[in-house]
Order: sequence, then C-alpha cells, then structure tokens
Amino acid sequence: MKTSEAQLLLDWYKVNGRILPWRANGAHPDPYAVWVSEIMLQQTTVKTVCGYFEKWMQRFPTLKSLAESSIDDVLLLWQGLGYYTRAKKMHACARVVATQYNGVFPSEREKLLKLPGIGPYTASSICAFAFNLPETVVDGNVIRVLARCYGIEKEVDRDIIMPLAKKLTPSLHGADYASAIMDLGATVCTPVSPRCEACPWRENCLARQKGIQENIPVLKKTQKKKKNGSVFILTNAQGELFIRKRSSGLLSGLWELPWSEDGTVPFEAPWQKLPHKVRHIFTHIDLSLEFYKSNSPCPESFSSTGLFVSPEKLSDYAFSTLMKKVFKTINVSL
Repeated sequence: MKTSEAQLLLDWYKVNGRILPWRANGAHPDPYAVWVSEIMLQQTTVKTVCGYFEKWMQRFPTLKSLAESSIDDVLLLWQGLGYYTRAKKMHACARVVATQYNGVFPSEREKLLKLPGIGPYTASSICAFAFNLPETVVDGNVIRVLARCYGIEKEVDRDIIMPLAKKLTPSLHGADYASAIMDLGATVCTPVSPRCEACPWRENCLARQKGIQENIPVLKKTQKKKKNGSVFILTNAQGELFIRKRSSGLLSGLWELPWSEDGTVPFEAPWQKLPHKVRHIFTHIDLSLEFYKSNSPCPESFSSTGLFVSPEKLSDYAFSTLMKKVFKTINVSL
C-alpha cells in the first residue's frame, strides 16, 4: 500500500460514496451536525441512526437549542438508541460549548478532547468531517479494510491499525477521505462476502492475493457476564403502573419499572411470578429478567420513590430499550 492509494480511493468515492443526512461534499458547514451524528453512531448502525438523527435535528436544530433544553427532553428523544451516557454527555457538552466557545465547536483537537463525551476518535472525526483536516479516523470498517490490505493474520485492534492508517491519510480532502475509507468497508470490504472486484485497492490487497479475506480481521472477543434478575409490576386500583427514575448507573435519569439484578423484592408482599422472561444484551452483560406482579398497596416509603402512571401516558417518559422490551412483553404500548 502506498500514499498514492488515497487518490484511487477518493476517485472511487466520488462515484460510489453513500448519501447520508449528516454528510456533505468536503467539510460539513455545520460542525454541530457532525458531532451529533458521530455520537449517535457510536455502538449504533448507520441504518438506525438515520431516523434518530433527522428527528434530533428537527427538535434540536442548533447547539443553542440543545444547551437550553432539559435533560429529560434529551433522554426522551434518545430512548431506544441505548448507551444513554452518550445523551447525558451531549447535553453537558452543548452547555460547555455554548458557554466557553459562544456556541461554536473549536477546530483544535486538544480543545475538543477537553469537552464532555469527546474522546480521540470523536475529536478526529470532527476535525476531519467538519473542518477538512487531515485527521486519521479509524473505526471498525477501517480496521477491517486495512487489516485485509496489509494481510494481517494475527489479532488486530485500533492501536495496530492506526500507524498504517496515518501513512495513507492524505494532507488534503480530509473529510472525503475519511468518508471514503469508511464507505469502502461498509459497502465493499464487508465482513462477509466482500466484493473484491469492486474495490479500488484490490490490486495491492494482500488478503485478496492469498484468498483469506474472510478470515481477516481477527478481533479480540469480549466475554459477556451473564446475570439474572427480576422485574416487578405494581398497579393501583386505577390500573396505573408504578414507575421510578433510575438515579445511578448507565441508565440513570431514565424511567423504569422496579427491577433488581439479585432478585431482591421492593417490599414484602404476596408476589405472583408470571410466565414471562426478557433477555437483553448490554456491552458486557447478558441479562435475563423474570417477572413478578403484586396488587398489594405500596408502603409509603416505597411509593414516594416514584409515581403511578396510566399506560396511555407512559410515552411522556423516557425509557431504556430494556424497559421497552419489558412493556412489550406485558402488552403495554408506548
């Protein structure tokens, strides 16, 4: 692979690049839109993000509108995307940029890295996509493309690929190049059945020459911890459901039915076990929940931790994807 390969990729991109709602020719005129899309795309597919991005930009069209919103409004719009810490840090970041930078994202990598929720990858993305700087952006697609091009048969990660990616990054056209190499991985150099005949880098791809494309990359697998828990359905005489706002952990700030990871009941009562189960996969946890129901009055010490809400009004509250699965299982529509 040579630096001149960048031009081959840019030429390919002009014809084959994806049309995405947060993408522009060259640098995007609105760094805010770039930032929103990059945060949403963390741990989430492009297909899923497209709809959320458009709704977000309608509700919060500017950084100022986001900074002036409440965290409850932000979480309500974010529900279903998961990894809710992202939304909380976006809200915090918007307020910092509004206060310290007059609502305009800085173009300096060092300043970006000091903002809430912006790490090395996101900082590089903003520099490339919003300011057309020659930043090297390495995601899963780029790791796969370059691992195959260089024929790396051992276990590989971002740290191994970054030096190789930097050598290929051109000094001009930072936004288009970063988009191009990601699109190459997403549409041509795919995990299964890569379309090598359509790849602009096919002549120099070592994996293709050896016929081992689908064996690369070899990625380290993280073992998920299995946990079992219980979810508790409490109703009052009016048929309202008891919900509470979570105060800690990754799902803090979101509403939920009471649940526990160790089977601890909310209070002593004749709990009826229901024939339901829900399984949900978090980043490092494989969680299974059993269901219990009680019509007994809640002790005041417990009922004061939340509120009873009629099923038709639940859509006014932000719930996690886990809770949406729970509601679907017990036939409650949001």
